[in-house]
Amino acid sequence: MVAIASGKGGVGKTWLSVTLAHTFARQGQRVLLFDGDIGLANVDIQLGLMPDRDLGSVIAGRFSLADAVMSSEAGFDIIAGKSGSASLATLDQAALTALRDELVQLAKSYDRVVIDLGAGVDAVVRTFSAAAGITLVVTNDEPTALTDAYAYIKLTRMADRNADVRVVINIAPTTREGERTYAKLNKAAENFLKYSPPLAGVIRRDEKVRDAIRNQVPLLTRHPMCEAAEDVEALMHSLMRAPQTAPL
Repeated sequence: MVAIASGKGGVGKTWLSVTLAHTFARQGQRVLLFDGDIGLANVDIQLGLMPDRDLGSVIAGRFSLADAVMSSEAGFDIIAGKSGSASLATLDQAALTALRDELVQLAKSYDRVVIDLGAGVDAVVRTFSAAAGITLVVTNDEPTALTDAYAYIKLTRMADRNADVRVVINIAPTTREGERTYAKLNKAAENFLKYSPPLAGVIRRDEKVRDAIRNQVPLLTRHPMCEAAEDVEALMHSLMRAPQTAPL
């Protein structure tokens, strides 16, 4: 299970979640993408889907989590979130933990589960990221994004010193510039947290990403040979090679 998180919104977290799930599926793996972004769920929108069952109906008790699974033409399964709803945020910790445990059980039917988390470090984010072996923190070179990514890493490590947190630099002008951006974040983490979060990957800025999102088509379907697609595939291969912390 891989969780995709960010300190702030607008850094491309959901797009990366969709594209990473797609890269795993293209490797012949059975993949589930879980949209856990409270109120701003939009995985289904990016894929042009109209689910009749989502997390809202699961929380309301009308369906089990397994019943809410829908397939996509991209070759992976999805559990859609509930856009415009704060239903997850209103759950108490016991209910959140029960939902997370249900996801962990469902994950046994898949080779990979990608969890698209909301921005920040609220109870929902902490609960679901705890189920993942790896958490990818997505950021870019904007000072606010870097500051919030640092805050996410700090709070996550305070809650769990063994948390496997890795950094993805998105929308980088070049790979080298992305590595420089990571170096700034890593230096702050080393100085103040005595921790060096590994660099999982750099995703270059690519106008074809915006085109794919605008047309509600996965990037690897619309522009499979573009630079951003190459970078996400490289990220996927690095995750498949690297050891990860055991999940819950």
